[in-house]
Amino acid sequence: MQRTSVFTAFKKYSLIGLILVIFLAGCGSLNEPITEDTEGIFNHYFVYNFSLLIKSIASVFNGSYGMAIIIITLMIRLVVMPFMLKQTRSSMEMQDKMKELKPEMDAIQAKYKDQKDKDSQMKQQQEMMELYQRHNFNPLSSLAGCLPLIIQMPILISFYWAIRRTPEIASHQFLWFDLGETNMILALIAIAVYFIQFKVSQIGLEAQQKKQMAIIGLLSPVMIGIISFNTPAALPLYWAVGGLFTIGQTLISKKIFLAHKKKTEETS
Repeated sequence: MQRTSVFTAFKKYSLIGLILVIFLAGCGSLNEPITEDTEGIFNHYFVYNFSLLIKSIASVFNGSYGMAIIIITLMIRLVVMPFMLKQTRSSMEMQDKMKELKPEMDAIQAKYKDQKDKDSQMKQQQEMMELYQRHNFNPLSSLAGCLPLIIQMPILISFYWAIRRTPEIASHQFLWFDLGETNMILALIAIAVYFIQFKVSQIGLEAQQKKQMAIIGLLSPVMIGIISFNTPAALPLYWAVGGLFTIGQTLISKKIFLAHKKKTEETS
């Protein structure tokens, strides 16, 4: 199952990479309000337009920037939802395929366990490739699951920096907290949401896979927590809403896939 862990790890590290990219994308301009005169293609065409969108939606809700953030977050998630559903289905199909291939894969790995020379390693790889071909299985197809992340990346980065660089947001209150001030309760909610999201993503995985991905999966809520404890409450609000949507989306997509799989097995 070593190959499975490599591709699964790639997807998990992608989320961590996204968080890092979000911060690196705005280095040097963190405290500058975004305006139509701000230099840079990314700032002008992406961040500034998201800032305008936030203000426009807030005006519809009597100046509630909290509602604007929630609505735009849900809009973004709905736009990428078809890609995410496809990713979840592909991931679960791959897991089932790997379970089917596991006995033969283990046999090949055991056959060459004590043979570390180059020729033996090449033969092992060749037998693995032949195994994949017999079962019409392409392990690299799991990398296609990163497509939703790639699609989301410019959108999420733009929205993130629009929140950070729209001064009007900081002066407003939403529910019990000020959007421009750090809020410990909301930060804890964001951490809890991402921890639950991690647990939900493990549904259907084998015990060994869950163990392999435990530390990597926990990095996400930890990083969200560190950031949320040091940034305005508008950001953990955005993360909490997006995380809750993703939890519901993942549960629904896995339920649909399992029901479809059960129906297929009954009719075959």
